[in-house]
Amino acid sequence: MASEMHSVSPETAAATYRLYREFFDLAEKKRRWRLRDDIPWKQCNPSLDPAIADVVESFCAVELFLPDYLGKFLPKIRANRGSAWFTANWGYEESKHSLALGDWLIHSRHRSEEQMADLESKLYEHEWNLPMDSALGMVCYAMTQELSTWLHYRNLRLLVGPGGDPALYRLLTYISVDERAHYDFFRRIVKLHLAEERPETLEQLRRVLNEFAMPSVYLLADGRRRIEAVKSLHLFDAELYYQDVYLPILADLGVERSELRRRASSREIVVLSGADVAV
Repeated sequence: MASEMHSVSPETAAATYRLYREFFDLAEKKRRWRLRDDIPWKQCNPSLDPAIADVVESFCAVELFLPDYLGKFLPKIRANRGSAWFTANWGYEESKHSLALGDWLIHSRHRSEEQMADLESKLYEHEWNLPMDSALGMVCYAMTQELSTWLHYRNLRLLVGPGGDPALYRLLTYISVDERAHYDFFRRIVKLHLAEERPETLEQLRRVLNEFAMPSVYLLADGRRRIEAVKSLHLFDAELYYQDVYLPILADLGVERSELRRRASSREIVVLSGADVAV
């Protein structure tokens, strides 16, 4: 089953590739940033609230599951060049986020290199599985995850402020812009699918939006403590999700809430793999 791929119409495949080229060209022109040169590492603040460091470490942990994200999703879309090439580019940008977050923890002396190595070792004892059982569902999930991740980073950036830790503030600025660009790409892809296969896309969207949970943190032994740390800083909770993720996605897609209360048409939805839900 893992070798099965999601097929799209030639028109949708061509449109996806055009969107990827637009995404790539804009990224090359305006969004590329350099890890060594563009972050004021000497301005890290070792006295910053330890709770913020805990949250940064949690974000870093989520990013460290990148091999699972890529390894399990790419085989399903490898025949669609636009989607596959975007996913490869997405992986590069997310890997940079992981490096940057980990470097901040070390430069700020909130974590030692030994502690970071221990975190990686514990993480790799677990394996992340696709939370949705179809490639179309995964596109809807990725769209929702990217906007949720952007919201986390935006709110943490506002909490830190430019004077609280100039290095972390700059870093979170760059990452937030990247995450918003990722969301915008996935949103455009979902709109293509809504135009081509609206009932099936609405069904997958309904499942994602009504059952969404951020990935991977729950896999950690202290995962629930980390979730509570995020909530205690008012970075992300059910109300924020509803107001700043759920409703904006529906508005961006031109989908009415009533459409998500109806199940998809009787036409069968093709299931590509029986994946575990990571919650």
